[in-house]
Amino acid sequence: MKVLVIGSGGREHCLVWKIAQSKKVKKIFCAPGNAGISEFAECIDISPANIKELLDFARQREIDLTVVGPEAPLTQGIVDEFENCGLKIFGPCKQAAQLESSKIFAKNLMRKYNIPTADFEGFDDYEKAIAYLQNLNFPCVVKADGLAAGKGVIVIHNKEEGKNAICKMMQEKIFGAAGEKIVIEEFLSGEEASIIAFSDGKTVLPLPSSQDHKQIYEGDKGANTGGMGAYSPALFVNEQRFNFAKEKILQRIIQGLQKEGINYKGIIYAGIMIDGNDVRVLEFNVRFGDPEAQVILPRLNNDLVEIFLAVIDNRLEEIKLKLSFQSAICVVLASKGYPGKYEKGKEIFGLDKIKDALVFHAGTKYQPVTSHQSPVTSKKIITNGGRVLGIMALGDGLEEAIDKVYREVNEVNFEGMQYRRDIGEKALSRKLQVAG
Repeated sequence: MKVLVIGSGGREHCLVWKIAQSKKVKKIFCAPGNAGISEFAECIDISPANIKELLDFARQREIDLTVVGPEAPLTQGIVDEFENCGLKIFGPCKQAAQLESSKIFAKNLMRKYNIPTADFEGFDDYEKAIAYLQNLNFPCVVKADGLAAGKGVIVIHNKEEGKNAICKMMQEKIFGAAGEKIVIEEFLSGEEASIIAFSDGKTVLPLPSSQDHKQIYEGDKGANTGGMGAYSPALFVNEQRFNFAKEKILQRIIQGLQKEGINYKGIIYAGIMIDGNDVRVLEFNVRFGDPEAQVILPRLNNDLVEIFLAVIDNRLEEIKLKLSFQSAICVVLASKGYPGKYEKGKEIFGLDKIKDALVFHAGTKYQPVTSHQSPVTSKKIITNGGRVLGIMALGDGLEEAIDKVYREVNEVNFEGMQYRRDIGEKALSRKLQVAG
C-alpha cells in the first residue's frame, strides 16, 4: 500500500512512525511533513489547506489510503472530496467535522441528545452577549465558536473581564472568523482527561485515557497552548468513569449524529471534566489530540492501518485492541515566546544522545550546511515552529516514565528552549497521597 499522511506536527510524526510499522505499507508520503517525518516518509511540499493539490497528488501517485492529521482540512471537506473521487481516506466528513469547527453546533447537539456538559448559551450578536453577562455567576468561560488552535477559551471572573473577552473575540477578532460567534458557558472544576476513540458510525472503540497539559507554565499557569505534554493512562479515569464516557458520551454523540443523518467515521475525541462522580464534556474534537497521540499510539500494539481500513469499510466491530500496560509520557519542547510570537531558525543539539525515548518532531526542518573544506553538503536540524519536539518515554508505571523522559529531555537543547518540568507530577502526587 501507498499511504499519504497530511500534516506537519508531532501528531503526524507519531502517525507516520506507527503507520511505518504496518506490513501492509510499502511507501509513505507526508504533506508537508517535517525533519523527523522525513526519516520515514517522502515529504511533499503541499499545504494541508490545498485540498485540490492534495487530491491531484493522491490520484497521480495512486495513493491507497490518506490519513488526515489536523482538523482544518477535515472541516474544509477534504474527506468528501476524496471520497467523491473514489479514494480511501480516514477522517470524518465535513458535516461531522462541525463537531469541532463549531462549538455552538456541538453544544446544541449535546443538549438535544442528553450528553452531560456545562450549561451554555451561544451568541452571534455582540450586544446580546454583553447583556447576558448581567445575570451570570462567576467564574464562567467564553469560547470562540470556531477553530482557534486550542487557544480560543478565556476564563472570566467578573463582568469587566467578560466584556473584555467578548470584545476581543467578536469585535477585535483576535481569533479571526472563529470568534464571530461565541459560547458563554458554566465554569467546570475538577480534573480534565481526554478519551479518544475510533468510530465507523456504529461501533465505538475507545483508546486508553490520557491527560493533556494545556497551560504554558508549571502548575497549570499562564496562557493556553496547543499542549505542553501528556501522559497515559490518566490514573484518575477509573473503569467506571471510562465506561461512563464511552456509553453516555461517545456512543450517544455518534448515535445522535446518525439520527441527524450524519455518518461519523474516524477519530472522535471527548475532552471531559471529572469532579467526583460528575463527568461532563468540555469539547469534542474530530482527530487525534496533539500531544495525546504521542502517548496513546506507542501503547497500541495493533496494526494501525488495519484499524483505519476497518473504520472506512464499516467493520470496526471486528477489531480488538491490544494495549501495552506501560505508562507513557510526552514532554513538549517549545520555542522562546510560544504561545505568542516565537523565534525560529535555532539549531537543535543533542538529538543523537537520546537512547531511551522516542522523539516526535513538530516544528523542525533541515537546513543545508556548506563547508569550504568539503564538497559534500551536510544538514542540520533547526526550529521551525512554536512547539518544536515531543520527547516520549515508556515506563513500568508513571514514576519510571517521568524519570526516564526528563533524563532524556536534559540531553536536548536549542536557544530559547522552554518546557514544563511537571508533566504527570500532579497525578503522581495524588497517587502518593492515596497510598499514604
